[in-house]
Amino acid sequence: MQQAEITVLLFTVVAASVLIARKMALPYPIVLVLVGLILSFIPRLPQVKLDPNIVFYFFLPPLLYPAALFTSWRDFRHNLRPIVLLAIGLVLFTMLVVACVAHSLVSSLPWAAAFALGAIVSPPDAVAATSVIRRLPVPHRIATILEGESLLNDATALVALQFAVAALMTGKFSVGQASLRFVWAAAGGIGLGLLVGSGIRWVHRHLDDPPVQITISLLTPFVAYLSAERLHASGVLAVVAAGIYLGWHSPLIVSARYRLQAFAFWEIVVFLLNGFIFTAIGLQLPGILRSLAGQSLFSLIGNALMVSAAVVLVRIAWVFPGAYLPFLLNKKVRLREPAPDWQNVAIIGWSGMRGVVSLAAAFALPYILPNGSPFPGRNYILFLTFSVILVTLVFQGLTLPVVIGRLCVRADDSTDEEERTARLKANQAALELIQKLRDNGDFSPETVDRLRAEYDERVEQLQLCADNPDDCRGEVATPQYQRLQREALDAERQTIIRLRNERVINDDALRRIQRDLDLAEARLTGK
Repeated sequence: MQQAEITVLLFTVVAASVLIARKMALPYPIVLVLVGLILSFIPRLPQVKLDPNIVFYFFLPPLLYPAALFTSWRDFRHNLRPIVLLAIGLVLFTMLVVACVAHSLVSSLPWAAAFALGAIVSPPDAVAATSVIRRLPVPHRIATILEGESLLNDATALVALQFAVAALMTGKFSVGQASLRFVWAAAGGIGLGLLVGSGIRWVHRHLDDPPVQITISLLTPFVAYLSAERLHASGVLAVVAAGIYLGWHSPLIVSARYRLQAFAFWEIVVFLLNGFIFTAIGLQLPGILRSLAGQSLFSLIGNALMVSAAVVLVRIAWVFPGAYLPFLLNKKVRLREPAPDWQNVAIIGWSGMRGVVSLAAAFALPYILPNGSPFPGRNYILFLTFSVILVTLVFQGLTLPVVIGRLCVRADDSTDEEERTARLKANQAALELIQKLRDNGDFSPETVDRLRAEYDERVEQLQLCADNPDDCRGEVATPQYQRLQREALDAERQTIIRLRNERVINDDALRRIQRDLDLAEARLTGK
């Protein structure tokens, strides 16, 4: 019963913490970590241990998959160069710098263990980055680059960590073997992910049963991840490849009923897993401190701040050359795209929040070496990893809105414009088809005129928004039209509820009508 009670308590804390975060206009991962940290010091509270196997095999796949599934392949491919520079180049560079800093601070820490620490703290967290950035007014390209980086960098860091641990366990390291292993991890992971995605695509094409399809969707990231890990390829890249592939093909292979239900399903799954994980991060500190009993707390905090500063500064030092050198060295890049504004580059440099993957990787370090001696500096690595997560997530997460405001960066409306253009063209195509069917006599004039009036109204609203985008504020209808239709929908809702209460209709009839009204309201704002 104790485990059940702890789980219920944690989810209760998650719900309350998220409400507090929204009231305070703060990113909820930050509030969850701080609340977990506060709870961890309550006497007699059962200890919650973060099992790395559960994180890697149970939490990570379903968190990465929907992020990849809803990623724009066009935008991802267009920004592939900066994404790869961050996800591979910056991760390896961070690992090198952090290893040097850690080894200089703790001379007893072997180089292999120092490189292990560098690999552990090098990848920004996918959940933390997207949770913080999506609520801030940043250009669409910044969000795309950060989300793309967070999808790929875990693979680089985890493979590098495997090499560092193997070097410590065996005392040997081969650059050639490591390079081949890295190539196989990347190519094998992507290939297996595409293979799994193709198989799931075939299954979806032959099904029209949303509950069964959602179950298959839930299993997809686990199949991709476990298959790749079994073959010593990158499970992270397998999940990402499967998600992006299916996200591109889903509009053609699944029904509207499935899409509506699947989106809501994944939204709940991601929310619950995120909430549980970030709260659990904060709960780990007492156990980590107990493992370091007897050491100077002042020295521990000083070293933790030095390593955290190295993690933050090395990202800033990397992003500016990474952003501008390709334009200086390659004429094709200059002709293809404009150089990014330095303010946007600065925001990317300040958006390096770490999270659960780093902590799980630290916990996954072995306790003993083959010769029976303890893994050198394991407890110290755990403490430094936790400190980096706390500093980057809380300090950078809380100051990022201030940085964006000081840099006078504003969100662009490129996606809103594309949405309005696509909606307008889609409705105009529908009007052309309706007119063609009317001319052919396939439908009665009354039926055609009724539907055409509805499409004419939509086209009129979209054209008004296209002419006055500032008045629509990114929505697909004018505010006046939205207010009027919302009032009409509210009148409909009140009427059907009154009829239900008067026993004129039953609850099944109420829910059927209510679903149509909900869909109409969702379509009104495009959300």
